[in-house]
Amino acid sequence: MAKRKGRNIDGILLLDKPLGISSNAALQKIRYLFNAKKAGHTGNLDPLATGVLPICFGQASKVTAFLLDSDKRYTCTVQLGATTTTGDREGKILTTREILHLSKQQILNTLKQFTGEIQQIPPMYSALKHNGQPLYKLARQGIEIERKARTVQIRQLKLLAHDSDSMTLDVLCSKGTYIRTLAQDIGELLGCGAHLSSLRRTAVEPFDCTKLYTIEQISELTDNAGSNPEKLVKTLLPIDSALLELPGITLSDDEARRIQNGLKVNRDDIPDAAMIRLYKPNGDFIGIGRHAGNHQLAPKRLMKTGSQS
Repeated sequence: MAKRKGRNIDGILLLDKPLGISSNAALQKIRYLFNAKKAGHTGNLDPLATGVLPICFGQASKVTAFLLDSDKRYTCTVQLGATTTTGDREGKILTTREILHLSKQQILNTLKQFTGEIQQIPPMYSALKHNGQPLYKLARQGIEIERKARTVQIRQLKLLAHDSDSMTLDVLCSKGTYIRTLAQDIGELLGCGAHLSSLRRTAVEPFDCTKLYTIEQISELTDNAGSNPEKLVKTLLPIDSALLELPGITLSDDEARRIQNGLKVNRDDIPDAAMIRLYKPNGDFIGIGRHAGNHQLAPKRLMKTGSQS
């Protein structure tokens, strides 16, 4: 069978990843439906997790690093009274403990201790590598590797609901945060142990995540698009939507040409920032620039296409 060449598509799709499949499996389904030549995802979600998974097509792959570093928001359910091998409900039960009566105030006092800058030891069931081998593969062999604690930021931690043996939390956190580990650590401090029973990513900064697309919706749009693929492309956000926290500059046509040819331009209004969004006079996004000193603006990461707006 001949390999599909795919189309050149640029932009970002906010996918609502379904339960039970890996992020890569979801990516491949979407890439096939778009018949896209190049696509990648940012911020991996376990099969147990659902929610926001940005899919970056074409030139948008150049901004994936920014999305990997961005804050994320989750809604999760923590099951009290039992720990598991994986830290979530997919693992085998390791220990069970009695759940003493926990008042709402006790829970809130505990959550306060996990708000702000905290230390986390990454779980063995993770994609982190030891001597080139993913930890989860070692864990499946019964091998435990000592992991160093690392610093993460829990910017907000809210109690949404609780009953005698579970609680639902809203978590806004920095990159590198393991919600499974957070659930386990909360359970230990409460004295009863815990694991994660459900997880949904509700937001990835800086996007407005009120509008997400499911695989089924994209499939239906594909069927209805017929010979007009632009109907499908309209689901994509422009590339610069991932960079809205950076200051921006509109260049003249001549300045844009110089920047796109790898040259510096002189400007008196360059923002004091490490990276700057660059636009043509017509509003087309052409990439990221940097302050090169002496009132000079230099290219840093350029796009081969304008935005999809």
